[in-house]
Amino acid sequence: MSTLELPTKPTVSDFQKYVRALVEERGFSDETLPELFMLFLEESGELARSARTSTAMKSHEGKELSDAQHEAADVFIYLLDICNHLGIDLEQAFRDKEEMNKKREWK
Repeated sequence: MSTLELPTKPTVSDFQKYVRALVEERGFSDETLPELFMLFLEESGELARSARTSTAMKSHEGKELSDAQHEAADVFIYLLDICNHLGIDLEQAFRDKEEMNKKREWK
């Protein structure tokens, strides 16, 4: 049983630290970056399928809207794990990128 806990109001950095700990706790620390990217893409595909189903696009039966929530969480977990492998502080990267985007012209 896991003893990991997130703060009540976690930041992106808190989530990233949590994922680092859960990877260790669950024995996934040996996964390579290519493996993580494949898992990330697999979960992204599952999220796309679930979103497609929820918007009444043709899809196989048996998927619920709640599946989209779980698939989105899986995508987030793998993104954070990839960032941890690459030494990226995702919260700071987001802030830095958004400052750049604010200066762009959007058409």
